[in-house]
Formats: sequence, C-alpha cells, structure tokens
Amino acid sequence: MVGQSCTKLGQILGEYWRFAQSAKSPTGVFLLNLGTPRQPTPGDVRAYLKEFLMDPYVIDIPGPLRWLLVHGIILPKRPASSARAYQKIWTERGSPLLFHLEDLVCGVQKVLGESFHVIGGMRYGNPSIRDGLEKFKKLKLDKVILFPLYPQYSLAATESSIREFKKVAADVGFEGQIKEVPAFFDDPGFIRSFAEVAKESLRDFPFDHLLMSFHGLPERQVKKTDPTGELCLATQDCCSRLNPKNPDCYRAQCFQTARKIAEKMGLEPSRYSVCFQSRLGRTPWIKPFTDELYLSLPSQGVKKLAVLCPSFVADCLETLEEVAIRGRADFLKAGGTDFKLISSLNSSPVWVETVANRLAEM
Repeated sequence: MVGQSCTKLGQILGEYWRFAQSAKSPTGVFLLNLGTPRQPTPGDVRAYLKEFLMDPYVIDIPGPLRWLLVHGIILPKRPASSARAYQKIWTERGSPLLFHLEDLVCGVQKVLGESFHVIGGMRYGNPSIRDGLEKFKKLKLDKVILFPLYPQYSLAATESSIREFKKVAADVGFEGQIKEVPAFFDDPGFIRSFAEVAKESLRDFPFDHLLMSFHGLPERQVKKTDPTGELCLATQDCCSRLNPKNPDCYRAQCFQTARKIAEKMGLEPSRYSVCFQSRLGRTPWIKPFTDELYLSLPSQGVKKLAVLCPSFVADCLETLEEVAIRGRADFLKAGGTDFKLISSLNSSPVWVETVANRLAEM
C-alpha cells in the first residue's frame, strides 16, 4: 500500500510539473548581428552608414568632431561606392547577412522548440532591436537572452549592442529579465563549427597557406580594454596569450580563436597567419594587415591561398566583397595562382546546434 501511494504521489507531482512547465511563458531569444542596408542603393546605404558611424562606440571621438567627420567627409562620397560594393554581393533573397540570420533563427527555433521564442535583428538598420523588444513585450515574456553574434569582445560591436539593447528595453517598457551571452571566441562548439566548415571547404583545395582574417579595430579602442594602461600593444607579442591582465583584449581573443581553430584542424603554426582587415582612415589600426599579406605572400612561395574570417559568423560585405572579390584580385595580381574564401558558419547544422546548446544552457 505504501509503495502504491508513493507511485500515485509521483504521478500527481509529475503531472503538476508538466502543467507548470506548459503554463510558463517561453524564454525569448534575440540573435543580434551588426546590420545591413535595406537595398544596395546610395540612399539606403547612406541611411545605414549614418546610423552606424554616428555611434560613439564606433567612431569614438568627441561628438562635434564625429558629426563633422561623418557628415562632412564620409557621407558625401562613401554611400555611392559602398552601394556598388553591396550590389556585387546582393542576391534574390536580398542581403546575405540578413538571410543568413533568418535561416539561423529558423534552425535554432526548430532545435529549441516551443519553450523558446527566437527572433533575429540588427544593431543598425532593420529588423531593429526596437521591433524585437516590442514583440517580446506583447508576448509578456519573463526572460530574454540576448546573443550578440560577435565571437570576440569589442567596445564598438559587443558593448555598443548590449547597451543599446538595454536602453531600448527601458524605452519600450520591457520589464523581463535580460541575460547576455558573453563573447564566445574560444567556446568549444564555436571552434568545432569553424574547424568542420573549414575542413570540408578545403577538402579539394590543397592550399599552401591559410589566412585567418579578423575585422580590424583602431589601436585606441583596443587599448581602452586594458585596465592597467600598461600592457596593450606595449610589445609585439603582448597579444600572443590571454591572461588575467587582458581578458577583454580583442586582438588577444582573435589570436586565441585562430590558435584553437588551427589545433582543431591539425594545422602547424607555420601553415597559417593571423591578420586584420577593413581598416579605415589614417588613425593606427591593429596589425598585421590582411591586404598587405595578399601582396607579400606570393613572393614567399604561397601560390594557393585560403582565407577564413572567424570574426564573422555569417557571410557579408566584408567577406564576400572585400575578401572574395578584392582580396582575390590583389593576390592573383601579386603572383598567386589560386584563392579560396572559406564560407562562414551561416546556418550550417553544426553552428545551429552550437547556438541552440549555448542558449539551452542559460
């Protein structure tokens, strides 16, 4: 009789637990990437660049000087040339960065199921942070997980995105709990995802050398994450290893990402290089520069070059146009014979699984 009573009680508690779980509101998930113009036209690109470049985290100079730089120098000329670059990579589905995000959202939602409500958005442009938070508010969600899709921490991308998300949440009156996924530059799932995608892409491409090209940053922005003010860029090898003195150093995190991916791929240090792309203006940017290596590697015997971009989890202007088109042309002109951009993670099954697992753990 005692055993039957315990069994009955267990069944009742089990039913109550399942009911409580079903009545509980789902957890909101916001997968956030940087941004894209609506269309590859000068007008839409201008609107996007204006929002992006006027962010004080992106161009971190006094407000009046930033306004003069953006409105007086950049916006009169840059939108037309940027629009032409976007036109080269635009597809029937529109912006690659956007449709890869949409596919990632769809895949992660399928894995996580009804206990999560997954949406995607952009720090700049559309779909916006505000659009997403207003949806979460209408759904009366108790908890939202913000997943900034930037592997390495930076003030310009990560910090700006988190602060804007919380600011907009207050503006729209969203009162639920907000948790952020931290930088995942050496997360085992992230490393495995890039290594698997790269190995599959290189299966039929016997490369001489692999460039791991990360987005660049001005040196002054990297120095701002050094609490001591003494370590950052003080020596040539200051970023060679992460330590308690430089945990948020973007450059050091990039080297750590590259090292882990190379180890997972079974690459010797001599077979790959770390470099930084997309520099702008005359201010000092972190080195070495990707575009300079395109020109110098052929004279060093590198004829077949592969390029991996592990600071981007989705293909975009910086990978498809800057690397696959301009970078390829520069390398071949300098004497190279073959060039391959390894596709980013996009919505590959291994990346969908990694993102879903990371969210489920929170």
